[in-house]
Amino acid sequence: MVFPFSLPYVNYYGKGAIAGLANELEKKQPKKVFLISDRVLKDAGIVDLVLQQMAGFEVVEYLDVEKEPSVENVEAATEQFKNAGCEAIVAVGGGSPIDVAKGVSVLATNEGSILDYVGVQLVPNPGVYKVLIPTTAGTGAEVTQNAIFTDRKAQLKKGVVSQYLIPDVAIVDPDLTMSCPPFITASTGMDALTHAIESFTAPKATMQTDMYALKAIELISEHLRTAVGYGKNKEAREGMAMASVFAGISLANAGVGGVHALAYPLGGQYGVPHGVANAVLLPYVLEFNILGNLKKFRQVAEAMGENTAGMKDRDAAFLALDAVRQLSQDVGIPQTLTELGVTEDSLGSLAEGAMQAARLIDNNPRLIKLDDVKQIFSRAL
Repeated sequence: MVFPFSLPYVNYYGKGAIAGLANELEKKQPKKVFLISDRVLKDAGIVDLVLQQMAGFEVVEYLDVEKEPSVENVEAATEQFKNAGCEAIVAVGGGSPIDVAKGVSVLATNEGSILDYVGVQLVPNPGVYKVLIPTTAGTGAEVTQNAIFTDRKAQLKKGVVSQYLIPDVAIVDPDLTMSCPPFITASTGMDALTHAIESFTAPKATMQTDMYALKAIELISEHLRTAVGYGKNKEAREGMAMASVFAGISLANAGVGGVHALAYPLGGQYGVPHGVANAVLLPYVLEFNILGNLKKFRQVAEAMGENTAGMKDRDAAFLALDAVRQLSQDVGIPQTLTELGVTEDSLGSLAEGAMQAARLIDNNPRLIKLDDVKQIFSRAL
């Protein structure tokens, strides 16, 4: 089998990794650096911590990133980037600031709207230099070629996938995640689990992506409860930071499937944060998908610590569902769409929206049709 495998060009992982930022900027010597983050992280002092590593460089701050960034949000940030004459981007935060940074990088060197590049490998020109620094352990956005934006007119989340979204530098420092609140820790952690399970069971999975995905599943099963219950536990934070990276590497190369497809319209129509939508939907889509690949879902169960000795593949595979549900409940994830404000009369439009994400639907481990999606949404209600 011949397959591509991509990673960021430079990676710093581990406690104190933020110190690598100055070294990388020194190599590039940009006249102005565009720092993308949000006001919550500014108030928490994390932005200032990063700024300390950028002493000697002129920095323009952009802190108006939306919780679920829209097309308009990306375009407003791009306009400020261009007007300020910046030459490089540093993004600090969760998936939202990082995705905005990817969008700005693309629009700085390519004409039109970010919507013009929705799809796979449609960006014609490389973007500007970018360093991505996550403060949550879940999205894996710092190592992927994906970015997701809300199209308010269509009421859908839409994805841009391009080799030019892969960062020049990824800096993953678990110390920056220590102040992440419990619910965000939980939802982003379950988001990472979704990435790992979906990419591990995807038709495009390879031996190389499987290694990263399985290790991510193991780390999340071992550390997420502690990271949520006692966020000062450094071992748990470090384990989750690495799990997020490993899951991100797997998803970047093998892709994701039905969970993400169903999550997109939830974000577009109801404003549900992407990680929360994935976390709530994961058990319901998982229940549908298991029959598509019993042997792989057996491995998921085993990676989550389930004892499958002497069991038939089918019985062992369904232990993965039990393990995911238990973990979800333990970390306080809502268990139904009703808890998110979703009503029955919207299930039809949600299902139709999900089917528009053909790239994801086609990468699901079990053939999934419109009626199947409707039934999954109905069970999740």
